[in-house]
Amino acid sequence: MAETKSKLLIIEDDLDIAEMLNAYFRVQGYDVFTVNWGEDGVRACQTHRPDLVILDIRLPDIDGFEVARRLRADRRTQDVPIIFLTEKRDRADRLQGLEAGAEAYLTKPFDVQELRLRVQNVLQRARRIAPTNPITGLPEGAAVDERLTECLHTEDWAILVIGIENLETFREAYGFVASDDVLRAMSLMIQNALREVGESGHFVGHLGPCAFVLITSQSALPALEERLRSRLEQSLEYFYPLKDREQERRNHRRLKLRFGVLQGGAGQYETLEHLKRALMPA
Repeated sequence: MAETKSKLLIIEDDLDIAEMLNAYFRVQGYDVFTVNWGEDGVRACQTHRPDLVILDIRLPDIDGFEVARRLRADRRTQDVPIIFLTEKRDRADRLQGLEAGAEAYLTKPFDVQELRLRVQNVLQRARRIAPTNPITGLPEGAAVDERLTECLHTEDWAILVIGIENLETFREAYGFVASDDVLRAMSLMIQNALREVGESGHFVGHLGPCAFVLITSQSALPALEERLRSRLEQSLEYFYPLKDREQERRNHRRLKLRFGVLQGGAGQYETLEHLKRALMPA
């Protein structure tokens, strides 16, 4: 298992199977969350961006085929791997599942060891493809881990983490398009600031869906941090409609930024996991 837990979303209306899979994969070292309805599964995938979805076909509302079609049609979830786990054994159903973009199709009753290996293999294949965030186009996942790992053996590095707080509240009020615009605008302002600083070798990616990570040199950090704090903080109120801005200034759940800085040299952190733990409170 990788040091950073992979996230699994299980969409299964059989509560016994859902509970069993949840417990089994947590023991295997995965971060697991489950839902029992298709519509809830689509929303959960859009919100939490899992690394893989285990999907039943017979669900109480929309079926698994429709869930898969919606995930593939949404740029935020189009690359999330899907494994169908279902009682439907007909060849036509299997072909329909594969046509919907599933990486595997397992029928019930299933061998949990086979499912574990399927999950493991699909995730390994996904990691070999350099992942990018579907909204901003910036690196995320394994690509970010690779650059962070380089810091473990580099003498001069500085990391700036910029987190956007309350973006989910903003999304609930104004919709996915507006929240995507926030992320895209932030990423562009960050990239422009990096170009203006002028040094080469900067890196920017996603530490999480609502967090950016910048890797630079210790000498470049002060000017870069000052520039970004000023520009990003000033931009926040402009993401709200004009009629709501005065009210949002008094709202404690409004969009906010969280900055964290970490500097070091070779040997300061033993593993990637230790480095990422140090970044999280930042």
